[in-house]
Amino acid sequence: MFTNGKCLDVALDHGVCNEPGFLIGLENMAGVVNSLIEARPDAIQVAYGQADLLQSRPEKDKPALVMRIDMGNPYNAQRHRVMWSMLQNAEEPIIGALEMDAACVVVNLFMLPDEPDLFRQCVENISRVRAACHKYGMPLMIEPLVMLPNDVRGGYQVDGDAEKIVTLVRLASEMGADIIKADPTDDAEDFHRVVEAARVPVLVRGGGKEDLRVVLQKSAALMAQGAHGMVYGRNIYQHANPKAIVAALMAIIHQGASGEAAWEVYQNG
Repeated sequence: MFTNGKCLDVALDHGVCNEPGFLIGLENMAGVVNSLIEARPDAIQVAYGQADLLQSRPEKDKPALVMRIDMGNPYNAQRHRVMWSMLQNAEEPIIGALEMDAACVVVNLFMLPDEPDLFRQCVENISRVRAACHKYGMPLMIEPLVMLPNDVRGGYQVDGDAEKIVTLVRLASEMGADIIKADPTDDAEDFHRVVEAARVPVLVRGGGKEDLRVVLQKSAALMAQGAHGMVYGRNIYQHANPKAIVAALMAIIHQGASGEAAWEVYQNG
């Protein structure tokens, strides 16, 4: 999954979120996966039910499989009366990943205001998964997410406060993460603090779709702060030319390209 310590993981696991807007661009999963295999990122992230679309392909140099093994309801615009997060297989949490020959599994660590029970559920999930990963030698990616209250912007919105992100990333590190998928700090210049707290490779979470030129500039700035790569979904699959975006991001991650140079790569794609 990592090439010379760096990785672009394209997230396509949005079907577990039960949020219609996340599925725009993912209506034809077989077509999306095929096009991304051709684009050649380092990894593709899906849940068990879509993993066969990647793993049934015969290419030996296809992207690695990163498998999402949990799900929850904090993604929706409307705050629910009961917030929850659970493993997709409570008895054998990584059995599907072993079956599908995944390179890594990923689970959430939600920190939402006034939702301590949701946080506790995530800690319990990670504890169970960490034990299974240790038993079978499976790398564990933890996704610590510090969210704003719903009444601020509504629905699964990132709190980019560096202090809060660093604190939750440190907790993920303490729980035994092998890889951490972290939100960007509001000021990219602060992201080195996240990397220092993690002590394992840190991949930056992309979040909602933004202006592509801004995404590339921000990605280059975060790499300069010590990030090991990106886990981007909507900023790739919801664009008209995902292959060109993958090429631009791969240039940033693996060749140290600037945001402007990556924009040129995209335009030439």
